[in-house]
Amino acid sequence: MALSALFWACFALIPPASAQTFGSSYTSTAPRDCRVKSAGNGVDDSTTRVCPGKAGLLVFISEDDLREAVSVGRSRAAADREPAAETSFGPFNSTTHTVEWRALDGKPFAIIQRWHIADNADEDRNGRPIAKPLLAVTRLPPGAVCHVAYVDVKANPDANELARKAADEIARGFKCGQDEVKVIGASGRAIELAKRR
Repeated sequence: MALSALFWACFALIPPASAQTFGSSYTSTAPRDCRVKSAGNGVDDSTTRVCPGKAGLLVFISEDDLREAVSVGRSRAAADREPAAETSFGPFNSTTHTVEWRALDGKPFAIIQRWHIADNADEDRNGRPIAKPLLAVTRLPPGAVCHVAYVDVKANPDANELARKAADEIARGFKCGQDEVKVIGASGRAIELAKRR
């Protein structure tokens, strides 16, 4: 009995294995913080931005015909080969200049970025489409880089938290090209627009 009590007393002194820690950090994709290249004839211009990210990863943003695609890789060429480099939305769209990096124990596994998708059925008084905000969660290497989840910002007051939860729970196990992009939380107009390809 005394030996058993001694064992359990010693066992209690062993510290528990450290819990995994999720966290966020941020980088900018503003043109002033990136390498920007323009191509075109002044009418059908396209631009690309290569922006520093986290852990040696770069964010590659291509814009053509008022639509953007965002990918991530260790080089521009690597990012350009990822499924995310070919993923945009049917309506005109753009992204904000802040990228949220979700990391586990300091190693990034997903990004969250806010997109604005033009709604041609909802115009301002000057006849311009009013953009609807959407959060896109994108998985990172190892493995392919692709969208894994969408959160409609207007339909969900806790959109940022929903996007972080989706990143933490879905991104690492998501199989690009096999799994379907998840809609997280309530679905609103931004989700309808995002599904138009």
